[in-house]
Amino acid sequence: MASARIPDFLYGTAWKEDRTPALTELALRAGFRGIDTANQRRHYFEAGVGQGLAAAYRAGVVTRDDLFLQTKFTYQHGQDHRLPYDPAADLSTQVAQSMASSLEHLGTDHVDSYVLHGPASGHGWSEDDAETWDAMVKERDAGRTRLLGVSNVSLRHLEQMAATGAEAPAFVQNRCFARLGWDRAVRAFCAQRSIVYQGFSLLTANPEVLQHPLVSRLAARLHATRPQIVFRFGQAVGMLPLTGTTDPEHMTQDLASRDLALSADEVRAIESLAG
Repeated sequence: MASARIPDFLYGTAWKEDRTPALTELALRAGFRGIDTANQRRHYFEAGVGQGLAAAYRAGVVTRDDLFLQTKFTYQHGQDHRLPYDPAADLSTQVAQSMASSLEHLGTDHVDSYVLHGPASGHGWSEDDAETWDAMVKERDAGRTRLLGVSNVSLRHLEQMAATGAEAPAFVQNRCFARLGWDRAVRAFCAQRSIVYQGFSLLTANPEVLQHPLVSRLAARLHATRPQIVFRFGQAVGMLPLTGTTDPEHMTQDLASRDLALSADEVRAIESLAG
């Protein structure tokens, strides 16, 4: 199995609907090599991502080996009526059916990352989660994914998961709020265990940061946009950021944020905007 390296930016495909194929192809043309989706028709059009990939392959923009493809297993309570599995089946069967459907949607024999799209309960890591995670490990062992992850988790979820002796995830993907310390406790847990922290909604969850005088000053000094400053900050503190922009210019700008130079003091100052 070819192993695309983990990219330093992911393009998120949620909430694109009929624009999904064109925007996926556009993101690849802009330079993104990591694509994030989910087999959750309520918020994603995974088959549309596959159409965009196929168009990019045909046009010679990228090959499958160039790409890092990440999708997710979503419990029934996170789905609408368009389920990618038999709702009467056990969880292990649902995981296998969802994966088979994802591979078909994406036109590939494996994904690079398979993520549990939020635990079954907000209160803690449950028996359902343990069963689902075991099934995901089996998918990995069978070669249908290289890496595994969990999303929308609290520190409690991660600590309880670890306490069961479960294999640690390669990724944790969370919505990242500045007012909650940029998810500092979860990021610290990940850093201690060499888990890659994927941060999403870095812009939409933090409008107050985008308007903050510090971010405006840094943007002016670096001749950059304020979103670029936020993305560069995320990378500087060890995040793998997601962007879901639909604007071609913003796609280019978001990727270019990797080249901005923030000092350690500036990074700390942005991190402390949480108060």
